[in-house]
Amino acid sequence: MSNTIKTSGLFILLMISLLISLPALAQKQRINHVVLCWLKEPGNTVHRQQIIHQSKQFSQIPGVLEIRTGEVIPSDRKIVDDSFDVAIYLTFADSEKMNAYITHPEHKKAVKEVIKPLVKKIVVYDFLEKEGD
Repeated sequence: MSNTIKTSGLFILLMISLLISLPALAQKQRINHVVLCWLKEPGNTVHRQQIIHQSKQFSQIPGVLEIRTGEVIPSDRKIVDDSFDVAIYLTFADSEKMNAYITHPEHKKAVKEVIKPLVKKIVVYDFLEKEGD
């Protein structure tokens, strides 16, 4: 076999290997949107469930990749803030998708009709998650 054929074959194998590994090399990122809710009636299990149920409906809004909800876990650890009632965790591909969700009519309606009437305080934490860092 000539050196040209060997070199060409090696080059082709190298290129195929590179193309296969490109997606793994690309850095993925997503926006995480964490919402903590304090009820007007702290500990009210019916109100907690109403917020959790309503929040799960947000998965139907375009751009929402994932949604998780739950009640606070009481803790005696000083580092743990267990003063809230409900946590809502959503993920988006980018900030544009998150902003579209925030202004979506179904989100606005739920906030106005279900969440605000039951909640006295809301704190939101948004952060960028980069895979591969």
